[in-house]
Amino acid sequence: MKRAVLVVSFGTTYEDTRKLTIEAVENRIKNEYSDYEVRRAFTSKVVIKVLKNRDGIFVDTPQGALKKLYREGYEKVFIQPLHLIPGSEYNNLKSIVEEFQGKELFNEIDLGTPAIYKREDYELLIEAVKDLIEKNKTLVFMGHGSYHYSNACYSELQMSLIDRGYKNVFIGTVEGYPSIENVMKWIEENNIKEVTLAPFMLVAGNHAKNDMCGENENSWKSILEKAGIKVNIYFHGLGENLKFQEIYLKHLKEIIG
Repeated sequence: MKRAVLVVSFGTTYEDTRKLTIEAVENRIKNEYSDYEVRRAFTSKVVIKVLKNRDGIFVDTPQGALKKLYREGYEKVFIQPLHLIPGSEYNNLKSIVEEFQGKELFNEIDLGTPAIYKREDYELLIEAVKDLIEKNKTLVFMGHGSYHYSNACYSELQMSLIDRGYKNVFIGTVEGYPSIENVMKWIEENNIKEVTLAPFMLVAGNHAKNDMCGENENSWKSILEKAGIKVNIYFHGLGENLKFQEIYLKHLKEIIG
């Protein structure tokens, strides 16, 4: 029986971080499931278009990848998303999988869960970034954020960190709550004069390069420095973290069995 794993992420146009994060997770899955075909799909049509036109690299959408697998005779397909939270991107992917399940094109088609989904995932994530937290006096994570209700995951993670005694970590988001304004308020209330900025995202791509540490006046780095705070930069996506990668492997194992 032909079996495949489809690894789905938003994608990135930056080759350096793609190799260190998305490709690194894919390679670990290939090593763990050597008797499965491992394929890639991106959900961002903009990223797919840029890669095709600029680099001559073609990446399928989830629908396109699943159609190919069906045409090639695959009977079992397991989809592992590399999303961080179960937001709109994940829900859209879930709808696609449900559509294919309804058509009964495969003997089995199952969808794994994002990095943060169940309560235990928060603890696994904290363990994954524990060394980074303990090496820095004050750490500010910049998440993407969402207008979806799943954005509450960031606040739950913040409370989980506090419960673990990590009161030197602040989580803000680009799109959603908490924002950089909230982070600034917490920093001022705690009389903090130096922080390390780190992306709380799978890849260190456009948001990390521009919104987090860009030279523009609206970047988090510029906002913090304007307030007289010394800023250090940790420029690595979560996908580079081996322990973080293991969360995805665990979730994949849950559906493959």
